[in-house]
Amino acid sequence: MSKNLNLEGLSTEAPSNHNNLEKKSLSEILNGINQEDKTIPLAVEKALPQIEALVSKIVERMQKGGRLFYIGAGTSGRLGILDASECPPTYGVPPTMVVGIIAGGDFAIRNAVENAEDDPQQAWKDLLEHKVGPLDTVVGIAASGRTPYVEGGLSDANENGLLTGCIVCNVDSPVAAVAQFPVEVVVGPEYVTGSTRMKSGTAQKMVLNMISTSIMIKLGKVRGNIMVDMQLSNEKLVERGIRMIMKESGVDYKTAQTLLLTYGSVRKALSQIQSSAN
Repeated sequence: MSKNLNLEGLSTEAPSNHNNLEKKSLSEILNGINQEDKTIPLAVEKALPQIEALVSKIVERMQKGGRLFYIGAGTSGRLGILDASECPPTYGVPPTMVVGIIAGGDFAIRNAVENAEDDPQQAWKDLLEHKVGPLDTVVGIAASGRTPYVEGGLSDANENGLLTGCIVCNVDSPVAAVAQFPVEVVVGPEYVTGSTRMKSGTAQKMVLNMISTSIMIKLGKVRGNIMVDMQLSNEKLVERGIRMIMKESGVDYKTAQTLLLTYGSVRKALSQIQSSAN
């Protein structure tokens, strides 16, 4: 296990391309942040082959009943939890299918937990609470690529036969070295030096969007381009579902509304319409 937490040479810790920030006008600050943010999609684009390699392996396992776990600390951990928590309402999957785990536990979602990320054994203990097995995948998220919690968790996952991947924002990092399928998105210096919740966090969020969305599409949770299994948890989503049914089937509003409320999902309503037509 790497004990070298020297940040020297990390692109995420490099001095900002902008200086004397406190002397800049509000307009200059906002434009500077925006200029840096424009570079992020290009960095993600360079990592597309790595993302595809990881996702293809995850899909293989999830088609057999495997689950996806994200592990991370601080901003990285929170981003994993965010992505995982959106899967059930968007795609109608159980909350145990994609799970986000943060160093320090749920308290750390809103609060900094001192030294939580420095324990290389804790991530595996957290994963064991979910009874992980060989069909499961663990994706470590760490902007620096040097978080002991993440590195240790991936190492233990490897030893126990799980699939491992990572999302890091530096090249040649210890986390990427231990992951079977690393994703390296190098976004360079942050607008505020070392503030990896900015460009690095945005890049991680973009990659997480790609991972979960492409997985769900390949698992059949999207028909055409619509979320046919989304949960009807509020009036907006019910209205969206009605309009999806209308667009896909050509029925009128009242018919679509009745079918959706009767069968409880866009998929089931569309299946009923198709069955009736046959």
